Amino acid sequence: MDISALLIDAYDRAVTGCRGILEGIDTDTLHARLTENSNSIAWLVWHIAREQDLQIAHLAGREQVWTADGWAERFDRGAEDFGFGDSPEQVAAFRVDGPEELLGYLDAVREAAVAYLRTLTADDLAEVIDDSYDPPVTRGVRIVSIIDDAAQHTGQAAFIRGALGWDAERP
Repeated sequence: MDISALLIDAYDRAVTGCRGILEGIDTDTLHARLTENSNSIAWLVWHIAREQDLQIAHLAGREQVWTADGWAERFDRGAEDFGFGDSPEQVAAFRVDGPEELLGYLDAVREAAVAYLRTLTADDLAEVIDDSYDPPVTRGVRIVSIIDDAAQHTGQAAFIRGALGWDAERP
């Protein structure tokens, strides 16, 4: 297996998990929060796609799918909004009409991310992209961080679905 195929496989696990979590879900469950300080499934899936889109676009040197394809307007959110630091009130206010909207954005982000990941070589992954850390952050480390963050949030969304009595489909 080559490096890009390995990264795509790892990247796709959160996407596949999100698809299973959203399968057959109703709007009330999509927006339910376990506590007043918790995230909803809708917010988590949106945030997964946003953080992937924002960071991969930066690495690839291209515009985010969020703005390039009009998703910011469809979601009625700001161009730079990706949920980092959202208050419980902001999370509660996040609403979508249904899972299709989230899946559409998630799939569009996946398509752009996979196209980028296919281009990477071992040398690309070793390139230092942020030397403000010790040790400096390479492109490969940043991609692993993106994948890890998405995996953690996917697990949170699956937990919420299960806690609400819905059995998420296993990929």
